[in-house]
Amino acid sequence: MDNLHIITPVKDSIESTLQTLRAICASDLPGAAHALTVYNDFSTPENTARLAAAAKEMGFTLVNLADLTDHPSPNYLLVLQTASRKALEAGADLIIVESDVTVAPDTLRRLHEAANARPDCGIMAAVTVDDGGAVNYPYLYAKGYAKGIAPCKKHCSFCCSLLSHELLRRFDFGSLNPEKNWYDVTISHAAPALGLQNYLATDIPVVHRPHQSRPWKQLKYTNPLKYYWKKFTKGLDKI
Repeated sequence: MDNLHIITPVKDSIESTLQTLRAICASDLPGAAHALTVYNDFSTPENTARLAAAAKEMGFTLVNLADLTDHPSPNYLLVLQTASRKALEAGADLIIVESDVTVAPDTLRRLHEAANARPDCGIMAAVTVDDGGAVNYPYLYAKGYAKGIAPCKKHCSFCCSLLSHELLRRFDFGSLNPEKNWYDVTISHAAPALGLQNYLATDIPVVHRPHQSRPWKQLKYTNPLKYYWKKFTKGLDKI
């Protein structure tokens, strides 16, 4: 059985995505049987072809969601339900690495070791930093935290996070609200209610270049009024 399933949901932004995937494939995971699956959420035909070529080159499994659903992107619900079921059946932990994140060679191994050293772990999240090493969105609240692994009372992002097998076992992914787009807040809040503890690893940083796959969300920083107008009038970005 695999004991670590790694997934990356993808929506275009192909150069950033390929950088993410190369970094994952270069990970140092000597003690863990592991598998990488890329969920292609209706990227363009050109980028889908590039992902297929990359899958052959790097050895990951490519799942084109267009083969499974006609629901328009984003399809994070389908990705989480599918990936959590496969990891649960395999007796594995699940790591999500989003396509705007670059991991270091030891990132996934250290997350895995840290989670498995804590039997109560629900989510083990890596802190995000910019190219200069400064903590950035979505963990700005952790700027003053000491280096280490600490219980996280705020929600964990799925930028680069491990969902423990115990969380997969206890949480009903079928209960997720299909009207939402993103589920990190919901699942973060569910873990403590199920008797588990979430952790933030501020000593395991990953480089995060926010929203590479959905550029309109950059408005959150450059033009917040326009961002929230789009969010609420068009029903986008529901968490």
